Amino acid sequence: MALLSSGHFATDFANGALPALLPFLRDKFALSYMAVGAVVLASQASSSLIQPLFGLWSDRRGAMWLLPTGVAVAGIGIALAADAPSYWLVLVLVLASGLGSAAYHPEGSKFAGFVSGPKRASGMSWFSIGGNLGFGVGPLATTAVVVAFGLRGGLLLALPGLAVALALLAGASYLGGFVPAAGAARAATGKDDPFAMKLLLGVIALRSVAWFGLITFVPLWEVSLGHSKSHGNHLLALMLFAGGVGTLALGPLADRFGARNVLLASVLATGPLMLVFVLVGGVPGTIALALVGTCVVGTFGVTMVMGQEYMPRHLGTASGLVIGLSVGLGGIAALALGSLADATNLRTALFVAAAAPIVASVLAFMLPPARRRERLEPAEVGLVP
Repeated sequence: MALLSSGHFATDFANGALPALLPFLRDKFALSYMAVGAVVLASQASSSLIQPLFGLWSDRRGAMWLLPTGVAVAGIGIALAADAPSYWLVLVLVLASGLGSAAYHPEGSKFAGFVSGPKRASGMSWFSIGGNLGFGVGPLATTAVVVAFGLRGGLLLALPGLAVALALLAGASYLGGFVPAAGAARAATGKDDPFAMKLLLGVIALRSVAWFGLITFVPLWEVSLGHSKSHGNHLLALMLFAGGVGTLALGPLADRFGARNVLLASVLATGPLMLVFVLVGGVPGTIALALVGTCVVGTFGVTMVMGQEYMPRHLGTASGLVIGLSVGLGGIAALALGSLADATNLRTALFVAAAAPIVASVLAFMLPPARRRERLEPAEVGLVP
């Protein structure tokens, strides 16, 4: 699990670096809020919306090579974007970085499920914590590097991805030992539940509107209040690190009390906490922002398990949908929220983002409990389930 979690760290380190770059890129290219939102959309369109296709490929053919390749491409793309000479090249390189992330996540999530055994929510939480830490370290490292060396120093952001890609290449045979035999996999799986999956994707999509609104605009919101870029990025990192703590706590709680119950509670809390951050600010706002990270990031692994248990015959596709299509809609929301901020103000856009999880809670009430899957025995030969 440590190797898979490291890959998740490296890909999400690249994803986490992007929000920290936005204030610097906005100054360099004199971007509007809508143009900033377009950068986030470019990232999400490639890293998330395309993930179901990689998941389908994984289900039909098996694709372990996506693990090291995805990690390397994600890191190189964001590193080159930091020093790109034009806004349009930034968009192209962010798209490329996102493709690397899209390639890694479905295959990595599927293997995390194989390795986790019966305690799937807890196991998936350990996989998710790598991504949480990557998102948290990404803004801090990016800010430190750019402040010290300028945007050209962003080329150093490629190093984590390249290092982990080499480790994944070296560990491919070890990971292959966890792939279940084809007969055991067919015997253990039940029927897919498309209706439940659609409800889950709706919850995640609406939750993503709130999440990517914060990811995109927390640093810019703090700058609008007179604080420094570094201060805004530090708050962003705090939110992401708090999400890592939430991941470790909420996964075991989901195994004990049910994934649906934990997801519902987190969605119900998200909207009010966002309003405290915007309206109150200060120390209470900072605490509320950290709790938003706990609620949202902490349930990423929970929703992954629910998706795989709603679609037990298509694990890679389920992973791609949960992380990809539904989350990717948050990138579209970032563009819409940026346009709204340009037309009105940033406060209004954040209010709209805070309303989305309130709607999501209605869909969460309708979710059925997810079915638990049996532990699958590893295949003796071969890497394709």
